[in-house]
Amino acid sequence: MKNIFYFSLKYFLRYYNQIFFRDIKQYGYENIPKDGGVLFSPNHQGAFLDPLLIGSMTPKKITSLTRSDVFGGPLQWFLDALQMLPVYRIRNGYSNLKKNDITFKKCYELLGNGKFLMMFSEGGHHDEYYLKKLSKGSSRLAFQAQNYNRGKKIYILPVGINYGHHKQTCTTLHLVYGKPLLVSDFINTKLNEAENINLIREELQTRMQQCLWLPLKTEKYPIQKECINRITTRMSFYDLKKALKYSSNDLPKRRNINRLRHVFSSILGLPNFIPLWISKRIINLFDDKVFVSSMKYALGAFLFPIWWLSTSILVAFYFGNVTMTTYLTLCIVSILIRQKILLS
Repeated sequence: MKNIFYFSLKYFLRYYNQIFFRDIKQYGYENIPKDGGVLFSPNHQGAFLDPLLIGSMTPKKITSLTRSDVFGGPLQWFLDALQMLPVYRIRNGYSNLKKNDITFKKCYELLGNGKFLMMFSEGGHHDEYYLKKLSKGSSRLAFQAQNYNRGKKIYILPVGINYGHHKQTCTTLHLVYGKPLLVSDFINTKLNEAENINLIREELQTRMQQCLWLPLKTEKYPIQKECINRITTRMSFYDLKKALKYSSNDLPKRRNINRLRHVFSSILGLPNFIPLWISKRIINLFDDKVFVSSMKYALGAFLFPIWWLSTSILVAFYFGNVTMTTYLTLCIVSILIRQKILLS
């Protein structure tokens, strides 16, 4: 049952991604190794949207490492079905850290058996385009997995998730799979464990930066950030990355939404007033604004379709199928145009 749930959700989200994003451009998909275990290492700019994206777009099952405080209770079955393993931190109590030994042993076995695993190497999420300094977590896990599985191939795959906007829907997504690190190539028997882990981390940092439009926070970063918009993201990943680095002053900048656009977006929101209002109330419950895009993703996948289905049934019952079709078309078209206005 859990296996059916996993793949049903995986392929549902894979197709839903084509609706939530205006355009998805993938680069380096052929870089995903086929001859060993793979530890995916994406940047982390979208809360739970990031693992859902990678999980739905990769070719087979992928196990994710997740903070332990979300485990237990009524969601446990779903977390297990989604291939999630708990990671305990000091804030969860020093005594709980020992439980990580069980989790990490499972990770070693998964990688040794050629499976996919995902861990966010930045250690926490944020809503900036540049890559933060990586923690040692993923590099240490890969190093220890290689020692546990001597003679087997284990890779770390850098992944760049590049959002056209961190809060709006219908943006362009550039998903970049970088050059994989074969962990055994970065183990020097003359160095101790800490030194080997640092070698892996430094190389991973470099390769992850190559997968991002804006890898570094420089003095030009505020201007470069404004150049990531609906127009420029039509460019290829490599062309936009080059333009941001060398000619950002020549690129069009993001524009603030004027009052007229606000009025139009409000009018267009009327057919979907109830789900939009519910979405706003739910999103406002989160102090961490990084969750905005994730909540819009989740609500768009489930709340809006449920609203459209239930109200369409009522409209069809009282006014007929022609009126229902007109109503449903109005709801869908108006929300798409509204998002385009908000993104412009």
